[in-house]
Amino acid sequence: MRSLNSMLDEYAQSHQNPFNKTIHKLCVPTIMFSMIGLLWLIPSPKIMGDINWASIVTIFVMLYYLVLSKKYFIFMIPVIGSMYLGNHFLAQTNYLLSASIIVFILSWIFQLWGHKVEGKKPSFAKDLLFLLIGPIWVVKAVFKINDENF
Repeated sequence: MRSLNSMLDEYAQSHQNPFNKTIHKLCVPTIMFSMIGLLWLIPSPKIMGDINWASIVTIFVMLYYLVLSKKYFIFMIPVIGSMYLGNHFLAQTNYLLSASIIVFILSWIFQLWGHKVEGKKPSFAKDLLFLLIGPIWVVKAVFKINDENF
């Protein structure tokens, strides 16, 4: 398994343009939020009880983050936790499906626009794991985490 630092470095190579960086700082979290919402809506078997697919996928994503880095795992707890709670409250309305679809589509349109401006393909085109590295890259950029001093 590649190190998190090497994956973050590789991810950063296709996110150098300031416009693309800004787009990703906004759209990576909104895509993640909308994905949780879409997973929430997938019917689960009765054997799962009150557990939905969003919960299961979130657990596996968080375990992946824990394996990658305990430090970033700690940062991701409130980030993903707030997304999960937001979707929980949205699920109490009739807007979860439409909101999730609209946010998902618009966020991807903007991200692809950012990559067109950048002139480089999205990192996930090479490796789908970069879909999970993007949120860590955003957290690192937004909170200005310096790995050497952390």
